[in-house]
Amino acid sequence: MSDLRDLYQAVIFDHNRSPRNYGELASANRRAEGFNPLCGDHVVVLLQMSDDGVVEDVRFEGRGCAISTASASIMTETVKGLTVKQADQYFDAFHRLALGEDPGDDLELAKLEALSGVREYPSRVKCATLAWHTVRSALHDTGDTATTE
Repeated sequence: MSDLRDLYQAVIFDHNRSPRNYGELASANRRAEGFNPLCGDHVVVLLQMSDDGVVEDVRFEGRGCAISTASASIMTETVKGLTVKQADQYFDAFHRLALGEDPGDDLELAKLEALSGVREYPSRVKCATLAWHTVRSALHDTGDTATTE
């Protein structure tokens, strides 16, 4: 178990040090902002959506702890190329995974497993799920600031 935990920590540190899809997205046609008032994590998710509802490109900006940044990075890799419905399914599965619930067997969650350890630290669940709440707001173009509350 220690080897697996070490591997997951290495994945989180890697995504924190070199976040994927970080930065501006000039072609974005959807945007949402997220904020975790408990720790100050702040994220902006930018999406380029196709006319038929597919995430063609995704970026994020902001500041946060290692878990928040790693989760945002992994989230961008996960949702790119998905439809809104598929991305919502990943949101639900990841949320269950972070809470220590059964995420189901329908989706490939290997990338997301690195963040499953947050279930042992309830205050860190909000760090891990902030980017996911934010991308959901962007996908549905709600105009609301996403929070973890």
